[in-house]
Amino acid sequence: MANPAPGFLRKPDHTITLREGVAASVSFDGVPVAVTRAAVMLEEVGYPPRAYIPRADIVASLNETTKRTHCPFKGDTRYFAVSVEGAEVPDAAWTYPEPFDEMLPIAGLIAFDDRFSLSLE
Repeated sequence: MANPAPGFLRKPDHTITLREGVAASVSFDGVPVAVTRAAVMLEEVGYPPRAYIPRADIVASLNETTKRTHCPFKGDTRYFAVSVEGAEVPDAAWTYPEPFDEMLPIAGLIAFDDRFSLSLE
């Protein structure tokens, strides 16, 4: 591997499961934000399941913010404010533009925080 996750080297028992090609929708206060048949579901021990969605399937506006974080299992994140019908939800979505090798299926996809509702089909 060219870019292995250091987190898995330190904690080899940590589990993250990826499931590709999942049908999912995301909404905010009942307003649709995204609908896709190409989500990558990420299930990580200790965290709620997240759908990572192709940007092309998101109908809300995303405006990159200055917030950044790092995950030793996934990599460096960039955050977005999400605009839904005139309301802006700050730092509500994120992406891993260049994740570690083990998480390449989520590269460039967008996930939403718990202020948004996720439905799986």
